[in-house]
Amino acid sequence: MPRIVPVVLCGGSGTRLWPRSRAERPKPFIPLLGERTLYQATLDRCANRTVFSAPIVVVGKKHLQFAKPQAHDIAADAQFIVEPIGRNTAPAIALAALAMDPQDVMLVCPSDHHIIDKAAFVDAAKLAAALASDDWLVSFGIEATAPETGYGYIRRGEALGSGFRVHSFVEKPNLETALTFLEDGNYAWNGGIFAFRAGHFIDELATYRPQLLAQTVKSFDAGIRKDTSFEPDESLFADVPGESVDYAVMENTDRAAMVDAQIGWSDIGNWDALYQKRKADTEGNVIVGGGEIIDASGTMIDTDGPHVTVIGVEDVIVIIDGDDVLVTARSAVQSVGQARRVKAL
Repeated sequence: MPRIVPVVLCGGSGTRLWPRSRAERPKPFIPLLGERTLYQATLDRCANRTVFSAPIVVVGKKHLQFAKPQAHDIAADAQFIVEPIGRNTAPAIALAALAMDPQDVMLVCPSDHHIIDKAAFVDAAKLAAALASDDWLVSFGIEATAPETGYGYIRRGEALGSGFRVHSFVEKPNLETALTFLEDGNYAWNGGIFAFRAGHFIDELATYRPQLLAQTVKSFDAGIRKDTSFEPDESLFADVPGESVDYAVMENTDRAAMVDAQIGWSDIGNWDALYQKRKADTEGNVIVGGGEIIDASGTMIDTDGPHVTVIGVEDVIVIIDGDDVLVTARSAVQSVGQARRVKAL
């Protein structure tokens, strides 16, 4: 087995799960399902040091105050790369790759996902690492269980060792198209989990986004190490073009591969997704905090203080966080980030 280095990406704008999640403390650092945060659960999935090396956590400067202490009891050996400003996933992954041995396989893990099957995740990581060590750029193909329109898709190509060559990446489809993907059976969700050899990723970035790489290297070379943290030069990093790894590399390379990952995955991308992962009563209702639900179904209350009573409604979500109150139909949760109050925070 090649050495697998987890690269945990932290951050977020804190809009989709407002008001519980906010820009100053986004989703990865909040305990939404149980006592641990999604970030801590991500570190725990990679805690077996016979399979994974010490993780590299790439985190924004304002969120380091959460990332370090939350990692302490799970991954005390973690190293932190502190982004002075957000520049999307391609520069973040490049920073981690520059900090690694070129032969190491980096397993890129967003820190805000919920994964039920830890053993299946580890198995998928091993399969992906085997392909990555042969210079394939590997995506986890998440088993598509519904015609989701909020996810990108990956179309499987020919069989390839422990996985498949990627035939194509597909943007978020409309419902009709998503239904055809589900019926076809050769499409998987693109969950944003990747594996590549660090040196090969740098080579591919040099081919497809040379300016982005060159400026990232300048910032990295001028950076400062502080104990377990490394800070790229802020003024130089400010000039790095912001772009996702999907657009910068994965959709351009001819070495894209995928492994099937039936891992019980969700990105907890909105309040309805979180509702579906919480345990409901026989009427489909969920209460977190103080509340009661009468003659209602498919409804969730999540309050950090005031007692909430909901009567005679269906499929409604009520969230209270401090002085902020959100009431939304479950079917309308995609619009939460558009609220003027969210933008003002």
